[in-house]
Amino acid sequence: MKCSRLRRVGRAVALICPLLIIACDSAQSPVTTAARNSGAADSGKAPVPQSATDQEQPSAALDDHQRMLQLLARIAADAAEDNPYLGDAEVRRLQAEFRRRRPGDLPEELRIRTALGFEQLRLGRTDQAIEHLQESVRLITQGLVPSTEQSAETIVLMAALAWLRKAEVENCLDSDSAETCLFPVPANGLHPRPEAARQAMQYLQMLLSRRPQNRTAQWLLNIAAMTVGEYPDGIPQPFRIPVNGFDGTAPLARFENIAADLGVDVVSLSGGLIAEDFNNDGWIDLMVSDCHPAGQLRLFQNHGHGGFRDITDEAGLKGITGGLNLIQADYNNDDLIDVLVLRGAWLQDSGRQPNSLLQNCGSEGFRDVSFAAGIAVNSREWPNAASQTAAWADYDLDGDLDLCVGNEQSSLQLFQNDGDGHFSDTAALAGLKVNHFVKGVVWGDYDHDGDPDLYVSCLDAPNLLFRNNGNGTFADVGRECKVDKPDRGFACWFWDYDNDGALDLFASSYAAAAEDIARDYLGEATSAERLHLYRGDGDGGFADVTAATGLHRVIQPMGANFGDLDHDGFLDFYLGTGDIPYQALMPNLMFYNQRGAGFSDVTALTGTGHLQKGHGVAFADFDQDGDQDVAIQLGGAFAGDAFQNALFRNPGSGNHWLTIQLEGDTSNRDAIGARIRLTIREGDEQRFIYRHVNSGGTFGANSLRQQIGIGAATMVEELQIEWPNSARSVQTFSNIAADQIIRITEGDETITAVSLTRPATQAPDAE
Repeated sequence: MKCSRLRRVGRAVALICPLLIIACDSAQSPVTTAARNSGAADSGKAPVPQSATDQEQPSAALDDHQRMLQLLARIAADAAEDNPYLGDAEVRRLQAEFRRRRPGDLPEELRIRTALGFEQLRLGRTDQAIEHLQESVRLITQGLVPSTEQSAETIVLMAALAWLRKAEVENCLDSDSAETCLFPVPANGLHPRPEAARQAMQYLQMLLSRRPQNRTAQWLLNIAAMTVGEYPDGIPQPFRIPVNGFDGTAPLARFENIAADLGVDVVSLSGGLIAEDFNNDGWIDLMVSDCHPAGQLRLFQNHGHGGFRDITDEAGLKGITGGLNLIQADYNNDDLIDVLVLRGAWLQDSGRQPNSLLQNCGSEGFRDVSFAAGIAVNSREWPNAASQTAAWADYDLDGDLDLCVGNEQSSLQLFQNDGDGHFSDTAALAGLKVNHFVKGVVWGDYDHDGDPDLYVSCLDAPNLLFRNNGNGTFADVGRECKVDKPDRGFACWFWDYDNDGALDLFASSYAAAAEDIARDYLGEATSAERLHLYRGDGDGGFADVTAATGLHRVIQPMGANFGDLDHDGFLDFYLGTGDIPYQALMPNLMFYNQRGAGFSDVTALTGTGHLQKGHGVAFADFDQDGDQDVAIQLGGAFAGDAFQNALFRNPGSGNHWLTIQLEGDTSNRDAIGARIRLTIREGDEQRFIYRHVNSGGTFGANSLRQQIGIGAATMVEELQIEWPNSARSVQTFSNIAADQIIRITEGDETITAVSLTRPATQAPDAE
């Protein structure tokens, strides 16, 4: 919807000192930098906590849903004005200081203009930012104000970033073309309005003339040159960066971003994304969130006629706002998929906001049941915790789903489901005493003993692997199993990348910056941590195969998920990258699985290297044409870094597939944790394909029904399902035709073909 682009103006997510966040370009966590700088040193005031516990309590007379709406409205109202991460108080303070400055005091003018330039840029007021920063550069370069070399570089870089962001807004955000923000920039993606990018190039070249070894400026110069068609020849040889790391080969064609055509290109800041069939009509719908406290959660219903319809209001979701991440499951076993909204990530004390458990009530829409369920807390004794990651599993195998929530400044929570719609935190009793800055939690039965184990990815400590002891307790075996790296963890998942039947483990690092990305492409040394891929042996052991599989890369992933791009039966993956600073302009990356032997970077081949900051990722066959498309939620943390989401249509490979929707009876209804084994034959070769039922990675959610590629096979010779129950019951089916959606209910020996339903007349696309 075009008018939604107006929402990018006037928002902010972090108040960070420009001379530190931009000059350092380090791999510090945003929360660490914010903690050091958000105290508003010039005013002498500490940040004002915006915890729900510090506000007037919602009226007990309201039902739970209305109580949550009231609370979220208060959080949003406070954030818009006073929150040091979200409000414009710092801009107003600096503007007042600028009006009071002493005439002729050029050092004072430089200080205020530079700070104002950054703050205006943060808020998306790009022209005002450029005006201040250009004058700051003039004061320095003409020698009117003495400055250190470091501060001069910082100011010049900020001016370049302001022009780069103006170029993005004019040519990408406000453009009907879906090609202008891809990397490498294609010939049809050159900026039709190149003036801003050329201005940025002038400042970047000025900076490089002062310090040729500035890899951040070098990286941005190469990107800017691509947008105006001057890469590589328009860049002096010493400053060129090769992009041949993107030239991996695979039997894939170029994908097309059709989000605008489908009506799902909503503009927002960073957020989560779920691809799921919420109304049981067989079509995969799309839900997206926006981390801004006033950012509306949106549900797009797939109407089966080549588009989506925004049904947010009629689904009862109006007023459900905020949330950096989303995760879905049928927590009450009623055949309707429910949703958990996670809030407060990166915001420290200001992030003590309640999470929302949204119960899907079918035709009546969604209802927030967080308070009654015990998921949200609203008391001074037990305040809410800032969080961004959670995962569902039946850890005690009693037939209903439990929930693990990883928090940033509070203990990890393990909510045990009592089967009556209420949860109790049993983390301490279970031995899950985790007080680190948790950024990823994921369940998987890595030792294949029948119960789900838990992997915890930490930003400030070694990662943890908790083995389920089968008696309600867990033991940390992360170091013993040698899967405790990286030290600055983020997105992670369990999967079987090589189809050997044993669960493997992917763990990413969040420690790189633009400088590290540039150095990696130049072949230079960098201290940034790399991705980690651990190959499981099925008996509880792992081997680090990162280098052997071609993944020893410097990447800054946030959103991440996996799927099968060409339905060859091997899982590929897509990483949404980025960081808070504007200079974290790095492409999202697509990796193709070379039949279990390794991975190749097919970003350029598939045309999926979007430069905007990537968050929630999902693989799903949205148009039901037999291949998996890829949706990604885009947008940064700063108000001026909003962007529209993307949906890349898969052109298809010609391979076959089978989509399996499991329904538990003794097991949880979604069959989360089930193991699936397909036996197929391609020519004279018989092979096995394995899947583990979950929603994929920890930032973005695939549908819980499993679409499984079977290559050239036209039939599945045998389908085996190991159900996630205490008996570890197994069912086997034979000779199932390919290219269909089937439903299998636990204990039922029949297979039901799922037929899609759609409205009799074409539903209107979202506007």
